[in-house]
Amino acid sequence: MPYIKPEDRRRFWPTLVVLEDEVMNHGLSNGDLNFLMTAIANFYMTKHGISYNTLSDVIKAFECAKLEFYRRKVAPYEDQKILANGDV
Repeated sequence: MPYIKPEDRRRFWPTLVVLEDEVMNHGLSNGDLNFLMTAIANFYMTKHGISYNTLSDVIKAFECAKLEFYRRKVAPYEDQKILANGDV
């Protein structure tokens, strides 16, 4: 889950501020998003070594992030569209 303690988030904020500025000023394609996610996964694998456990960690992180993104962002959007356009 992406809910890490606030004190653990602090080390990422400087990098995220730079990334946010880049995205807001220059945009981000879906290919760019995929590249960034893959690059972070590659950093993780470089740090922890390539093993079944490390590869599994990356897959778990992607899958759980996907599910949480769906739960928090996509499902509420879909609910709004049902209200606006009617259910199936």
